Amino acid sequence: MATIEHLLKCADLPDSPTPRLDAEWLLAAALDKPASYLRTWPEREVPAETAERFAAWLARRRAGEPVALILGRQGFWSLELEVAPDTLIPRPDTELLVETALQLLPATAAGVLDLGTGSGAIALALASERPAWQVTGADRIDAAVQLAERNRQRLGLANASFRKSDWFDAFAGRRFQLVVSNPPYIAAADPHLAQGDVRFEPASALVAGADGLDDLRRIIAGAPAHLAPGGWLALEHGYDQGEAVRGLLRQAGFADVQTRRDLGGQERVSYGRYSKESGDAR
Repeated sequence: MATIEHLLKCADLPDSPTPRLDAEWLLAAALDKPASYLRTWPEREVPAETAERFAAWLARRRAGEPVALILGRQGFWSLELEVAPDTLIPRPDTELLVETALQLLPATAAGVLDLGTGSGAIALALASERPAWQVTGADRIDAAVQLAERNRQRLGLANASFRKSDWFDAFAGRRFQLVVSNPPYIAAADPHLAQGDVRFEPASALVAGADGLDDLRRIIAGAPAHLAPGGWLALEHGYDQGEAVRGLLRQAGFADVQTRRDLGGQERVSYGRYSKESGDAR
């Protein structure tokens, strides 16, 4: 039998940007152990059946399949979430949207809507941090709503719920103190769509028209009818879309419009506050 050290040394992932980390995650999962186990016991022998499972997973990763989809789970914020090919894989950059949302409202009772919830990552992170908030996640894909609900149940977050909706369509007459969204924002002709992990994710969760702004426009236009007075709208967007999104927010009557940068220094989250007065001032 091969040892942990030998299997990791021989793991060949030439096209991965993080080959060693990918191999460690896969081997740890195959062993059903934490990654720290690999470093603590590198000389331990790996059962043949486990080594075969690891080899099969390495082959899938070499073909480009994301580690999260191979394992069926992904860490986000302080949570571990089930993921599936029906939805976008939660990414570290999106934690900035969670961080921003938590700073926009106090920890007292509030209604929050997460549009395009996917796996429920944003909604569940907010619900876990703010027990007094009632967080609703919406997605137009049935499989995504079901996945988010499974994650909610496993995490035991009673202050979150999920429902099917094409953006605001299922929320006529309802208003929220905060609306958040990480919508599709990649341009249809973007060459990155044919590269890396996104090849295995649904185009409907990535692509938004010729300039990548179609869904952002729709959300911004629809938000005033669904925000309580002084309510906030916070949006994740592409690294080069900050100026455009700020303009769209101001045109729709939002005040206090700002943009935050991610850890790479790129503009990533824009937000604004809506009130009847600011809307009337357009």
